[in-house]
Amino acid sequence: MGSSLLPPKVKMELHVKNRNNLLTSLRQHLSESSRPLHGFVLLQGGEEQTRYDTDHLELFRQESYFAYLFGVKESGFYGAIDIATGNSILFVPRLPAEYAVWMGEIKPLSYFKEHYMVSTTCFSDEIASVLQQHYQSSGKPLLFLLHGLNTDSDNFSKPAEFQGIDKFDKDLTTLHPILTECRVIKSELEIALIQYANDISSEAHVEVMKKTKVGMKEYQLESIFLHHTYMYGGCRHCSYTCICATGDNSAVLHYGHAAAPNDKTLEDGDMALFDMGAEYHFYGSDITCSFPVNGKFTSDQSLIYSAVLDAHNAVISAMKPGINWVDMHILAEKVILESLKRGHIILGDVDDMVAARLGAVFMPHGLGHFLGIDTHDPGGYLKGLERRKEPGLKSLRTIRDLREGMVITVEPGCYFIDALLLPAMSSPETSKFLNQEVINRFKGFGGVRIESDVLVTAAGCYNMTKCPREIREIEAVMAGAPWPA
Repeated sequence: MGSSLLPPKVKMELHVKNRNNLLTSLRQHLSESSRPLHGFVLLQGGEEQTRYDTDHLELFRQESYFAYLFGVKESGFYGAIDIATGNSILFVPRLPAEYAVWMGEIKPLSYFKEHYMVSTTCFSDEIASVLQQHYQSSGKPLLFLLHGLNTDSDNFSKPAEFQGIDKFDKDLTTLHPILTECRVIKSELEIALIQYANDISSEAHVEVMKKTKVGMKEYQLESIFLHHTYMYGGCRHCSYTCICATGDNSAVLHYGHAAAPNDKTLEDGDMALFDMGAEYHFYGSDITCSFPVNGKFTSDQSLIYSAVLDAHNAVISAMKPGINWVDMHILAEKVILESLKRGHIILGDVDDMVAARLGAVFMPHGLGHFLGIDTHDPGGYLKGLERRKEPGLKSLRTIRDLREGMVITVEPGCYFIDALLLPAMSSPETSKFLNQEVINRFKGFGGVRIESDVLVTAAGCYNMTKCPREIREIEAVMAGAPWPA
């Protein structure tokens, strides 16, 4: 089919700007805390990993905070920023001569200085001596190291380690929250890369839609997506493992993993839920399209799909700076519950349903998450923000007020999951709302999710994703109509 897109040239000014943002925020914090403006931010980049005990090198992808500040695609680097002068230093691994035989040219330090737009480049076995030389004040130099909790993974970032670190004072608490908050608000150069990842991924989703046929395997459609984004978009990495779920698999929220490997045969009458997003120069996309594999919606499929689309559109219409994300989640729940009530799947007062957390039975995940260098970009919970305890709300990846420059996914869904429906049917708090006879009709239906990547703007928001969403649009594209229409 080809593509109307060309991979854009990446401007390393993006990472210069990111470093400057950090420097401004860190200096402001130190000034407000009456602390001196000296020391070094020091980050350790990612290391190549082999597959278990073999010599098979997995394809390397840079650690995200290091990617944000330095844009370095190679492994084994360190990076420092001198807080006093603002100078940046890249520390390059010293490679043995035989590297040139097996892996290619050994580039000089000057190449990395020019290419990554840093002030200085040195070898990584010189970190201790170089930082000592650059330090202008008395006493031990202070290192601001990256150590803090990722609230999506519950894992801690790893502070840099190097030979001679004992000659330095270390601060393990200041850097992480400040650098994380820098990542929350996107610059124009970052937004351009996220937009490109959205454009090529949207195009690939349309290609998948056009080629979906009963009798295919789920992995064939994953393959079409991956081929399109790499062949035409230059995207070697995906933002996450593709979810290519059809039929009852579409009710498995993180389907596509090794134990459920996108391998079902598409059957007539199945709904597909395809959650796939390409990554370009570290910056990602996260898009979900849902549609019937035979290209025609049934009345039941239309009911559930329209419920989710109405929720998706209501949230995007309401989004603007100052709006709280919990309120957006509850809005999405309400819109879906109202639709399910009109379809006689549930009965009773919708406000009572919201209070009883019935929405979490049909949408157990949160409405969305920050997006950028990571699919689940950090910064969802500032210090002092407590995660909600209620079903559904406890799955929210942020509870913050929206700010201009945030990129966040809007991904309402409606699923028929036995593991949630059966307990709800036997609970006195929720069973009174459930029309069990109609719900039984949806056994094996799976689920619907519609996910777009949305930029918060001063005037409201902008949907960066460009996929067919209306039922008539999807049916037309699957019948061979061009997109955009």
